[in-house]
Amino acid sequence: MIHNNFIIREIEAKDNSKIAATIRKVLIEFGVPKVGTAYADKILDTLYENYNTQNAVYFVVEKDGAIYGGAGIKQLENYNGNVCELQKMYFLPEARGIGLGEKLIHVCLQKAKEFGFKQCYLETLPYMESARKLYKKVGFKDLKERMGDTGHYSCNLWMLKDL
Repeated sequence: MIHNNFIIREIEAKDNSKIAATIRKVLIEFGVPKVGTAYADKILDTLYENYNTQNAVYFVVEKDGAIYGGAGIKQLENYNGNVCELQKMYFLPEARGIGLGEKLIHVCLQKAKEFGFKQCYLETLPYMESARKLYKKVGFKDLKERMGDTGHYSCNLWMLKDL
């Protein structure tokens, strides 16, 4: 799928180091804590392998061989229910503000429906204002408390959308 000359495609093994570097760069840009967030995730360097499982998918955003962002869908960890999580959605500045985030969320949510999930959950931070605005635009609602246990204890805003 192509949007503004960016290609949205499923992750491949060769993308692991590029997407890990992209995510870390965005997290550093926003001053995100390095513990209790995606920055510290052990799986960050092996996203292809981690999402290469049943009812999970990760998409990268590519242009001219470079990775500018991505997002994935996977069963919500440590939660007993038919709920997936929108995970590791980050974009470099060059890929922001052009409708790419909304496009990628729709691609992810469509896959979540195909996988049979009934709701989609996400965790974020107060200063990720543009992201939160986008999540609300596509139908995510604020929650009063976290669901499951993702290990991202520094993320203190939680949202949910019915699929």
